[in-house]
Amino acid sequence: MAASARISAVLPALLPFLGWMRMSDRASIRADLIAGLTGAVVVLPQGVAFATIAGMPPEYGLYAGIVPTIIAALFGSSWHLVAGPSTTASLVLFTSLSAFATPGSERYVELALTLALMVGVIELSLGVFKLGAIVNFISHSVVVGYTTGVGILIIAHQVKGFLGIPVSKDAEFLEILRDFVFGLDQIAWPTVAVAMATLLTAIAVRIWTPRIPYMIVAILAGGLAGALVDRWMPGSVSTVGALPAHLPPLSMPDFDPATWRMLLPTAFAVAVSASNEVVSISRALALRCGQHVDANQEFIGQGLANGIGSFFSGYVVSGSFNRSALNYDAGARTPLSALSAGILLAGILVFAAPLAAWLPHAAMAATLVLVGWSLIDRKRIAQILRSAHSERAVMAVTIFTALFVHIQAAILVGVVLSLIVYLYRTSKPQIIPRVPDPMSGGRKFTTPGPDLPECRQLRIIRIDGSLFFGAVAAFQDKLRRFEAESPNRRHLAIVMSGVNFVDLAGAEALVQAARRRRARGGGLYLIRVKERVWDILEKGGHLDEIGRENVFTSKTDALRTLYRKFDYEECKSCGLNVFVECARMGKQEPLEEDFEEEVTIENCPPEWVGGEAERQEPETVK
Repeated sequence: MAASARISAVLPALLPFLGWMRMSDRASIRADLIAGLTGAVVVLPQGVAFATIAGMPPEYGLYAGIVPTIIAALFGSSWHLVAGPSTTASLVLFTSLSAFATPGSERYVELALTLALMVGVIELSLGVFKLGAIVNFISHSVVVGYTTGVGILIIAHQVKGFLGIPVSKDAEFLEILRDFVFGLDQIAWPTVAVAMATLLTAIAVRIWTPRIPYMIVAILAGGLAGALVDRWMPGSVSTVGALPAHLPPLSMPDFDPATWRMLLPTAFAVAVSASNEVVSISRALALRCGQHVDANQEFIGQGLANGIGSFFSGYVVSGSFNRSALNYDAGARTPLSALSAGILLAGILVFAAPLAAWLPHAAMAATLVLVGWSLIDRKRIAQILRSAHSERAVMAVTIFTALFVHIQAAILVGVVLSLIVYLYRTSKPQIIPRVPDPMSGGRKFTTPGPDLPECRQLRIIRIDGSLFFGAVAAFQDKLRRFEAESPNRRHLAIVMSGVNFVDLAGAEALVQAARRRRARGGGLYLIRVKERVWDILEKGGHLDEIGRENVFTSKTDALRTLYRKFDYEECKSCGLNVFVECARMGKQEPLEEDFEEEVTIENCPPEWVGGEAERQEPETVK
């Protein structure tokens, strides 16, 4: 019984398709098959277009939509994600591999298949070792900047196909701009006519009949326009040519270690961008249907799809934005839709491949311009431009790197810059002086002002942020400024409820602050220390150096102790009456009044609320 139970628990993880197969019924199977047929038809022009971007022979775009799509459907976790050739992976492949081999050549294809195997190994490793959270380090601004750069590059590379201007196939972005400017007098108007007919048809279909796959209709319109123009001006329109009408042939990647070392940077760049696409698409679709998506399982599915697909003439695949959304809109309920799409595409390929002989290059260029334009998320870009300066900088640097440095370095540069910005922000925790507000019924603590003076002997501050090695300098500088401003304030109380983490450097900074205060005849007092921070201070022996008697669970306990340490003669002559007890200081009477400081969204700093520090329960002293 125990062994059977263990097997039952392990099987869904090893064979996830067993789970959704049990969900299937006659109605869901019918809906999935219809959605699968729709996806198989749509991938025909898309696959050829993506292969063109990748510098691969056109049929390889269709091969990548068969075996890899089936494998990803069987071993992924999303109900609606459809794997296949994608724009970003195709462009990264082209810009990277064209430096090592001529696009479309036998060696180029071999390198593309090898890259697919390497990406598969990386993705599979991420999933097996539960490293799916790594994509969380790719910020929103990086994703928007990267996809924008990819979209611009895709559009730029269509100058030759759309306008007929001669441009080198492996030209960089600046070279394309140069050739475009100096080649305007060489525009081929028959090519432009076919491209514009395709583009306008696609736009019209997307606006007026969005449920109809616009790319198929546009390609048909482009083929018709190409035939008419060629009849009027024979030889003026070039076509893709007939594709091989057979199933994906077996293939063999290159296992030479030198080749793997050469492709390793590209493999990591493609794996990261592909993983981000997969997680983003699957989570977005999961929100619509209430499904939980396991990112690690998705990486396993994508890894197996790329690894196995490389032996069936499949180059790198990822999640497809267009096909996944179409799959959901077509009524798909389980991964059977993607599975059937791969199988049906294999059947369609045998019969429809010869029709590519009528497909003009100009029509393909027009559809790719639309694909590139759709990747430029104007709404998200506008949001980022209205947000913090750092977010705008991250997006701008990512776009610049994609266009003028290298597409495979864009994500890495964006991630590094995002981490630098994050470290810069967290290295400056907010340190806020606090005083009781006599106008509030509960004597809530607030920020000092002309009418709310601080005690001459005690300074109360609240720290919002972590005390780690990067924040120690800012913390110590702030304390030194406090000392310079009011050297007679020998006592310092720190409200620690906003401190989520303290490392060794932060703990040592607290110990040094305690020593400095004791040397001046005062003391350092910690209030409301979190359990995690307490454990770190205790394990390192820092609590003993600070003084366990100086750590309090509430402000009331702290103040009752601190009042006994004040110079009562100074209190009598102060006249500020910061606390209600000030008038009775010389009598050493027990303290009866309650104080409270509510930590709410209104009096929290912006970066604390929903940010680096957790939101706390109201700080109420009873």
